[in-house]
Parts: sequence; C-alpha cells; structure tokens
Amino acid sequence: MSTHITGTGRGPRAVSSGPAMVATMAVVVLFSGIVQGYLTPLLPEVGRSLHIGTVGQNNIYLLFQLACAVLTPLLSRLGDLHGHRRLLRVALAMVAGGSLLIAAWPSAVTLAVGVTLQGALVGFFPLLVGILRSRAPEQNRTGISLLVGVLLIAIGVGGLVAGALSEGHAEAGLWTAVPVAVLAVVAGLVLPDSDIPRGGRFHYGAAALLTAGLVALVLVLAQGSTWGWGSARTIGLAVVAVAVLAAWVAVERRSENPLVSVRMLSNPRLAVVSGYTFCAAFGTIGFLGANALFLGSPRSENGYGMDMGPQAIATISLAMVVAGFAGSTLTPRLARRIGDRAVLATGGVLVALGFAGMALFHDSLAQYVTSALVVGLATGLFESITRTLSAEVVEEHETALAVGLNELALSLGAAIGAAVIGGFFTAHAVRGTTRIAESGYLWGWGACACAAVVGTALALRYRVPRADAATPVPHLAPSGDLA
Repeated sequence: MSTHITGTGRGPRAVSSGPAMVATMAVVVLFSGIVQGYLTPLLPEVGRSLHIGTVGQNNIYLLFQLACAVLTPLLSRLGDLHGHRRLLRVALAMVAGGSLLIAAWPSAVTLAVGVTLQGALVGFFPLLVGILRSRAPEQNRTGISLLVGVLLIAIGVGGLVAGALSEGHAEAGLWTAVPVAVLAVVAGLVLPDSDIPRGGRFHYGAAALLTAGLVALVLVLAQGSTWGWGSARTIGLAVVAVAVLAAWVAVERRSENPLVSVRMLSNPRLAVVSGYTFCAAFGTIGFLGANALFLGSPRSENGYGMDMGPQAIATISLAMVVAGFAGSTLTPRLARRIGDRAVLATGGVLVALGFAGMALFHDSLAQYVTSALVVGLATGLFESITRTLSAEVVEEHETALAVGLNELALSLGAAIGAAVIGGFFTAHAVRGTTRIAESGYLWGWGACACAAVVGTALALRYRVPRADAATPVPHLAPSGDLA
C-alpha cells in the first residue's frame, strides 16, 4: 500500500509512496555505510603519508567513536522536537562536509575535524525511522530490514572501493564517500517530514552532563590499557565518568523535558531490547578490528593467522556483510513465522556459536570463514530486529528517541567490546615484541561468546503483548498498551 505525500511548497517535491520513500532512505543509509567502511582500512597508509603515527591514527578513530556516542541522543532528541527531516538534513550536511574536508585538504587537523563531523551519521537511522513510522507504517518492518541490509553491504563495499582507489596513491581513497554524499544530500531534500506532534524544550544542562560523562567513559575505555587499568589517571577518570553520568540520570529523572527519557527504560520491552543490543554489539562490532588483525597475521611468525593482504581481508569482510544482508532481509519473514522473541534469541545463539567456532576451529581459512559468516548472519538479524522493536514499543512521537537509545546501546557495546578485547591483547602481548600471543585471541573470542550468551538470556525475557503473541505481525502499539 502506498502512502501519498503532498508537496510543501518549498524546495523539491517529496517522494509520494512508501516504496519510493524506502528507496530514497536507502540512499542515505548507503552513504552512512560507505563512510563507516572506507576510512579505517586507509588510516595506516594515509597516516604514513601525512606523518601521523600509530597513536595519532588511534586518536582519530577514537574521535569518531566519541562523536558517535555524543551525537546519538542529541540528534535523536532534536529530531523529535524540531522535525526529523530538518535534523536529518543537518546531519547529512555535517557528514558530507566532513567527508569533503578530509578528501580535499588531508592533514592531521582536517582528519580530526572531519571524522568528528562524520560522527553525525549516527542520527541517520533514528531520524529515518521516525519519518518511516509516521508516513508509511505498513512499510516499517520490511523497510527497516532493507535499510539495515543496505547499511551492512555498504560498509563492505566502502572498504573495497577505498582500497582500490588508494592502490596508486593512498590519499585518493579519501574521495570514496564524496560522490555518494551528493546523492544522499539530494535524497534528504526529497524525503517528506514526519507528521507527529512536536513540543517541549531541549535540555542543555542534561546535554552537557551526558557529553562530559560519555567523553570521560570513552577515554577510560580507549586509553585504559595504555595508561594502566590500575593507574591513578584511569581510576580517577572512571570515577568522574560514573559521577557525571549519575548526575545526568538524576537530572533527567526530575526534568519535564529530558534529553533522553531514562523513564523509557522502565518499559520492560525497551529495556530488554537495549540490553540485548549492547551484548550483541559487544562481539559482532567490537571484534571487527581484531578480525582484520587475525586475518592479516603471518602464520610463519606468530603461529596463527591467514597471511592476508588488505584486499583479501576486505573481501572476507564483504562476505560477512553479504551474510548480514541475508539475515536482515530474512528478519521480517522469520518474525512472522516464529515471533520476535525467538528471532532475538536466534541472533544471540548464532553470535555465541560463531565466536565459539572461531575459538575452537581457526587453523584453516575455511574453518575460520565459516564461523565469521555465522557472525555476519547474526549481525543482520540482530541489527534489524532490535531497530524494529525499539521503534514499535513507544509512542510515535518518541520513535527517534527510542531508536536513538538503541543506537547508543549499540555504540557503547561496540566500544566496550573493543576495549575489553584490546585489554586481552595487551595482557597477552609477547614480551619484547609487538606480537600478540594466540591466547589473546582465545580470550577475546571467549568474551564475545559469553556476552552473546547473556544477550540470549535477555532475549528470552522479552514479552510480546498478549494481542500479538499468537500472530507476530508488524504491529505499532502505543506504549500504554504494552504488557
């Protein structure tokens, strides 16, 4: 069924049907995936070209993660207050500007500023889902699953294209995202706005507290292994992070216009979905960097690894995201057959099995890739079902905020997962060398599997409303009707 949209009289006419709207949104999500996939594999080579050391390269990646964590709730809340389309256009302008800055004037400073601006891509999904749920609710589940699939494919393609462009000149790969940015900006101009009621105020005090708390937390996770987990600096900053975030929660609970309604987590379904997202992202996303390290490790020197070069690693990564695309597009049909709770649990079990397989069977490429593809399939399942459910368990005017909360859980799960795995690598480094003992990977795979088991246990606590329990269809019940 199509949802027809009338023009606003300003700028290009909005797309007029549900399928056309989802296709236009896919262009925006394609841009998001390309940006997430193209820069990381280029950093070592670009860093050498620009005389940026390993620490500097890591700090650039840290800035991107920090920007993502901070901007997720800010863009989501502002979208609910001032219009999802308006904030989507702002986010698109920020990411496009950051991509152009990095490509046209590459330097240590412009890379730092550019990746900070690119962090605004975390707002794309919450804002798009806010528009989709309002304008084409019948497309909600299939639309979200398609968008997640496009995102995963784009991440893999972005790395491959950037690698190919950088073969002759490292900095040429930095232009990978710019042509797609133009298409995405045009897509943002023709999307309709959501028609939900708006109101309230932006809580600047809560925003400052949340930003400061997340900055401190991410710094602890990123630098703890360098500073020493028991050092005064690490412990002191961790205490500051906890104290500031506790103050933020207290302020939010008393506020009539909270930045992030922590009361939303009193909704048991949203709380379960958010916790599950954190656990699933811990391994599936947190391990991505370590996955490339393992594939590229020379077996003759380390006693493990697959001796792969950048292009071969990018090909394996692309295979994983293709499996993720299959999982994402399968999710709506699977949910109709077995129910939302079973899909959540299936995703958790697959993640656990994938990482257990890596720990037990990693001597040959076929064994390792089989396990990696299982993890890729599970990634598509969990990213699709959690974004769908987080949108459906709240009132329509809180859609972007709820999906943004899920995105924040995903970002924090990935960051903490990467930090824990990095801690294992540091603890299992071979003395006097830069090599990591195989035991470091074994502990990392084990931690990812354990987190997935916890996520599966949370999934089994998910309760479908009684009216939907028999037939799990795309149902948009208001939060007041939830069990």
